[in-house]
Formats: sequence, C-alpha cells, structure tokens
Amino acid sequence: MVKFVTRKNVKVDRVACPWLITRFVDAAAEFLFVEPSEVLAVAERERAVPFDVQGVELGHHGEFCSFDAVVTKYGLSAPGLDLMARIVRGADTDQKGLEPESFGLEAMADGFRSVAADDHERLRLEFPMYDALYAYCRAREPGS
Repeated sequence: MVKFVTRKNVKVDRVACPWLITRFVDAAAEFLFVEPSEVLAVAERERAVPFDVQGVELGHHGEFCSFDAVVTKYGLSAPGLDLMARIVRGADTDQKGLEPESFGLEAMADGFRSVAADDHERLRLEFPMYDALYAYCRAREPGS
C-alpha cells in the first residue's frame, strides 16, 4: 500500500487522481489531505507521494494536470482513459472548452464540495461518478 498526500479541500484533480490510482495503480492506496504548506513535510515524514502541488512529479506541467501526470508516471493505457484525461484536464485547468463534459464535471465537483463533510467523504461520494464517467468514456472509444 502506497500513501499519497495532497492539499485539503479537494475538487476535480484531487479527486480524479485518487480515483485513477485506486482503480489502476494501487487499490489499497491511502490518501492524506493537509494544509498546502504541510504537503511536502508530511510526504517526507509519512513516506507518501505528494500530488497536485507545485513542483512535484505528480503535479501540473504546462497544459497538463496531475491526472495526466499519474497516467504518464504509471504508464496507464486503457480504452477511454485518454478521453477521461482530457475531460478532467478541461475541468481542472483554464482549458474549459477542451471537452464539453468538462463543464459538467467541474459543476459536479463544486456541488460535492457543498454536500460532503470532508475530503474522505468527497472521495467516497464522487468515486461512483468517476466510475460512471469512465464507463461513458470507454463507450465513446472507437470500436466499442
């Protein structure tokens, strides 16, 4: 089991990455959510992989978001995953028009911030939404 750490008060990328990690990398991964200024210290102390913070491997790089970085680092390749990455990127960055579904994903993420008590509950509530989004993306894959 690998630990991952990021900033608290998660939204799009900081929910999409844990979903991606648990579905494709490590089903038993543990996620820690801390103050932004504490991420790197907690990563070192807990031997956790930091993500979605500036200057880390699993962060934003140019036009790409942390979801893209996870796909790249772990060499993930599956039907529908490229489309899903574009949708997440569009919802999480200034590239809002990248995919039309990005607008809806961002709206849903905003809504979950209002109904979930904390970051772990957001993951629990949103993972089924990401499962459904991934099923949608797989179905849109040519030849499906």
